[in-house]
Amino acid sequence: MSQLKEFRTIMNAIKSVWEKDKKASIVMLIGVNGSAYRLPGAKMMMAEDAEMMGTISGGCLEGDIYGYAEKALQQGTPTIKNYDLSDNEIWSLGIGCKGSLEILILPAKREDPFWKLTDKLLNDEEEFSFIIEIQTGVKAIVTKNGDIIGDSEYLPSDVYESALKSLKSQKRAEIVKWEESKFVIDAIRPSQKLIVAGAGKDAIPVVEFAAKAGFSVTVLDPRSEFNIERYFPAAHHLVDLPENINPENVSNAWWVIMNHLQSRDEEALYLALKSNPKYIGVLGPVSRTHEMILNIGEDLTIGKEIFSPIGLDIGAETMEEVAISIVSELMAVRSNREGNSLKGKMKIHA
Repeated sequence: MSQLKEFRTIMNAIKSVWEKDKKASIVMLIGVNGSAYRLPGAKMMMAEDAEMMGTISGGCLEGDIYGYAEKALQQGTPTIKNYDLSDNEIWSLGIGCKGSLEILILPAKREDPFWKLTDKLLNDEEEFSFIIEIQTGVKAIVTKNGDIIGDSEYLPSDVYESALKSLKSQKRAEIVKWEESKFVIDAIRPSQKLIVAGAGKDAIPVVEFAAKAGFSVTVLDPRSEFNIERYFPAAHHLVDLPENINPENVSNAWWVIMNHLQSRDEEALYLALKSNPKYIGVLGPVSRTHEMILNIGEDLTIGKEIFSPIGLDIGAETMEEVAISIVSELMAVRSNREGNSLKGKMKIHA
């Protein structure tokens, strides 16, 4: 499973390279055995003249991978590269991750209509399964409605069924074998919607960090002089009062409520509760949140339906530290984790 936002960023980088009349490729981590910096499905772009976007290994291998990407671009065919990071004598890099990686380099040709269709799905934020036959580079997409885009005649029915199932439950890209062929299936899902209620100064780092963590952020605040791109360039802007918004238009979202004005926080909390929220976090002490709940006539359990005070206990004081605490909690809940220290943990991604 991969975030749509990352794929769209890579696709935009590829289009930028095409506009310069240069060749580009998608580099994708398709297999991991042991420890690695990223999970299968991670993608980056490599193009002529050593232009890159994204990362596969955190910087350890990208330089070496590029040499193989150059050859793949020249030949116009996919390439597989395997790395065993446990063999320090070969690499002499002292790389921290000791796993083995399988990496696919897939040239993305401008004249191939498949990429234009992929780009449309990404811009429309449509959920889909991205499928590549590893040896040949045959490509297909299976949409959430079951439609097939791309090389449908080369897509075995078993792989098609696996692609449909991946949209429901896949946690990381996987390889499916069919006869002598191997297909990588990567479920591409839209980013979780996050609504930050409040456009105060302390919301700026929250929005920035949440966007970098993969959330699709909307700032809700009626003050047009504050709720603007200048302060929140990575966000959408909902310049209105919570009471004027239809809950259906903000449904299935995550909420961070931080207006610093209790009456407006109460309005935002009421709207959030009516919109089938995935998470609600409220800035401020528990006593204030209790009062808000009573004022809006709800019977809720703090710590169950509502996270208050919002954030992980990391000793945060400054605005940036508080933002890290808040976004860390969002990430932990999104991943169904407790947000504990990794100290002594043998498997980070397990």
